[in-house]
Amino acid sequence: MTGTVYKSTGSWYQVKAEDGKFYQCRIKGKFRIKGIKSTNPVAVGDRVEFKAEEGSDEEMNGVITEIKDRENYIIRKSVNLSKQTHIIAANIDQAFLLVTLNNPPTFTVFIDRFLVTAEAYDIKVILLFNKIDTYNEEELAEVKYLAAMYRQIGYQCIGISAKTGKNVEQVKELMHNKISMISGHSGTGKSTLINAIEPGLELKTREISDLYKQGQHTTTFAEMYDLSFDARIIDTPGIKGFGVVDIEKEELGDYFPEFFARKQDCKFYNCLHLEEPKCAVKEALDAGEIPWSRYKSYVQILKGEDDQQYRIDNYEQE
Repeated sequence: MTGTVYKSTGSWYQVKAEDGKFYQCRIKGKFRIKGIKSTNPVAVGDRVEFKAEEGSDEEMNGVITEIKDRENYIIRKSVNLSKQTHIIAANIDQAFLLVTLNNPPTFTVFIDRFLVTAEAYDIKVILLFNKIDTYNEEELAEVKYLAAMYRQIGYQCIGISAKTGKNVEQVKELMHNKISMISGHSGTGKSTLINAIEPGLELKTREISDLYKQGQHTTTFAEMYDLSFDARIIDTPGIKGFGVVDIEKEELGDYFPEFFARKQDCKFYNCLHLEEPKCAVKEALDAGEIPWSRYKSYVQILKGEDDQQYRIDNYEQE
């Protein structure tokens, strides 16, 4: 039987068969996916072959026997396991990244790492600047600056309030006939947004921790939901850091669109945009055509530095 993984707990996988029935499946042995050393060999969104187990008609159990080739996936380094990776979701049409200026803060280096990974796997990303109903004039100006910066690069940005419903309909329109993933730090409002999009789901939400100004995890495992308007959404656990994997140093600049557009004008075809002479990227940086925050993110990724080391707003230093 063929189906799609809707939920992964690490040991059991909820699979929706082509006939619409759900099966609780497990895997036998170890799956090796093209050399990827992953903490979760089967991810939400994976299309799989499975066998229903005999004598379990009431419980609808099964065993996954094969994972179909993935069209794409979002992957990151696992927390505290530098050599292992975690696949957040597979076979998605687009990703929404929720960004909040504070409560909790979303730093540009985190946004850039997410965008780079999505570019590498050809996944469209829409940036959703949430909680705009809570910001004062100065904070709104910062949000507008950030949105303008990413729009200039080519990313769609929408200011929303999941709590009041502002621009939620615009997000829903973008989701029609697509599988969308929602990601971001804990506390940015992922579950609140999904509830605003599809109130019947009634996902759990929690208040921000006052002590640390960070969200408390309400989503433990990634899970896909069928929506009432011909769309599917994947809710993901909050991510603290985003380690970039599987990208060669020589290729990294290709996944920064504003770098790639200038690459042909560099003196050296393999220019890393560091100390090389006549580098078109560095010239654009000096001319103010490329934001310093983007360049700093590029250098940090290039050097393999952990994004959790950086707890300052890069864009405020410009």
